[in-house]
Amino acid sequence: MAAATVYYATGRRKTSTARVFMTNGTGKVTINGKDMAEYLKRPSSKAHMNFPLELTEQKGALDIRVTVKGGGESGQAGAIRHGISRALTKYDENLRDTLKKAGLLTRDSRMVERKKYGLKGARRASQFSKR
Repeated sequence: MAAATVYYATGRRKTSTARVFMTNGTGKVTINGKDMAEYLKRPSSKAHMNFPLELTEQKGALDIRVTVKGGGESGQAGAIRHGISRALTKYDENLRDTLKKAGLLTRDSRMVERKKYGLKGARRASQFSKR
């Protein structure tokens, strides 16, 4: 039996990195060995992650296996979304325009600003006292 074609892509967001492996199948999504509903707790994270599949109408047609590390749930959902979008362009080049218009292929470069010396945070200074 011939092995199924695997479409691979990497997605990133904040400090999270997601490796996405996509094959033809029934729509099963596995993240770090767990079912998507079990891994992602917030409904908004699930919706955020599924958006590229719903936009391109590929929701039940592909099996997706993801390994993701770094960051929190929001960053990981964004990284998975980016990875899925990039894998979809490898799966079908015609989907690229739709994904590009929705802004799903652009890497969100926003990162946490570093803490500066003399301050309590990135921009937070200690409280000013007049007297």
